[in-house]
Amino acid sequence: MSDSTLQGHIVVVDDDRSLSKLIAHWLRRANYEVHEFHDGESCLAGLQRILPDAICLDINMPGLGGIETLRLIKERHRHLPVLILTADTQVDTVVSAMQLGAYDYLPKPLDQNKLITTIRNSVERYRLAVRLETLEREASADGYPGILGKSAAMKGLFREIDRVAGSDVTVLIHGESGTGKELVARALHDHSGRREGHFVALNCAAIPETLQETELFGHEKGAFTGATERRVGRFEQADGGTLFLDEVAELSLGLQAKLLRAVQERRFHRVGGSNEVRSDFRLLAASNRDLATEAQEGRFREDLFYRIAVFELEVPPLRARDGDVLFLSTHFLSLFSEGTPPRFSPESQALVESYNWPGNVREMENAMRRACVLAQDGVILPSHLPPRVRRAQGETHDETPFTPSLPISHGATPPAPTSPTSPPNGGTLPVVTLAQLERQAITEALLRTDGNVSLVGRQLGIGRTSLYRKMAKYNLR
Repeated sequence: MSDSTLQGHIVVVDDDRSLSKLIAHWLRRANYEVHEFHDGESCLAGLQRILPDAICLDINMPGLGGIETLRLIKERHRHLPVLILTADTQVDTVVSAMQLGAYDYLPKPLDQNKLITTIRNSVERYRLAVRLETLEREASADGYPGILGKSAAMKGLFREIDRVAGSDVTVLIHGESGTGKELVARALHDHSGRREGHFVALNCAAIPETLQETELFGHEKGAFTGATERRVGRFEQADGGTLFLDEVAELSLGLQAKLLRAVQERRFHRVGGSNEVRSDFRLLAASNRDLATEAQEGRFREDLFYRIAVFELEVPPLRARDGDVLFLSTHFLSLFSEGTPPRFSPESQALVESYNWPGNVREMENAMRRACVLAQDGVILPSHLPPRVRRAQGETHDETPFTPSLPISHGATPPAPTSPTSPPNGGTLPVVTLAQLERQAITEALLRTDGNVSLVGRQLGIGRTSLYRKMAKYNLR
């Protein structure tokens, strides 16, 4: 292959190994990465770990023929272009292939230039179709159902989902708890060729180790005490659809070996059974751990990691989604309110935007549901937010705004502060909150610097963005 930019990935399926190698040679010289298979069965298995841009498919092959292979490919990958290669130029064969969705056909013996040109055109058309589908989705919504966001990080995730949804490759979804990994898995299923099949989800962390095997593979009647009837496991339930294993790192090492075989061969045995069960499923897995590190340190099978991490998706945490916090919180308020959605007071909005949201979208959803219940007169005050959101700033917010003793006016000289150990007129020392002290400190600094925000930030050790938020929170203009 030359040093030019890779043009794409092409799958070649032909039982004539000499011709297959020749086609691969031509394509590699044209800067394509080539994957060779010599029968329909191995091609379909290969599409579980390869994301091709086009397929060159021979019609006349032993075993699973080219026409049936084409039909199965188009069921799962409706946009993927398939170029038929055939020495059989009978009209019926060609018509059948085109009716099933073949992009074009080329008679054997092949012409090199014609092959390369057709491949190039099919790849461009395929990428255009995927791009148009992406643009249509972006124009109609801010994400996939249940997965909303306008930040650059989320737009990048949506593009990756668009890219891989229509394939059959195994996908490993990374992300912290509460980021919505199952929603991403659901989006991959709903926009795939398996959308009419079942979406079967299993949270591996919620299943006791003693029950994990029967939960995944099922069991036969009498397999163990209490097994009074046959049970169909999750692998079998997902036949024709998608199996999603959440928190896959929680599976025992012994069970991981059985999982590896089932993923590789799409075959397994029920617990206590002797008959082999076959299931045609697409596997999606997720974890909030770094599985590469887990594999290196022996807590996760390395061979299983490479089998399930064919394509990896990273779901960003909420703190990395610039601009999405206010967008999502407003969305949840609209979702949970029965009438007109409540609005944030300036103080509560500043708290929501500055909070780190360690529980991610799930934590925000629960916080906004709580705020909707507590809100009065259509306004969400700081007291309506969970205590941890308020504590994150180290402040206790009153429901009524604090009125400063110092008005902000240019040229004013702040009075000397009263000693806290000497209450005026011998009275009782007033209780002052941290929020009041912070507001007073910012007010005095603004007066000293004649409203120079940059200088105030340097004096108080507060970043410019944080200072503007605090000024808005305390109504300091």
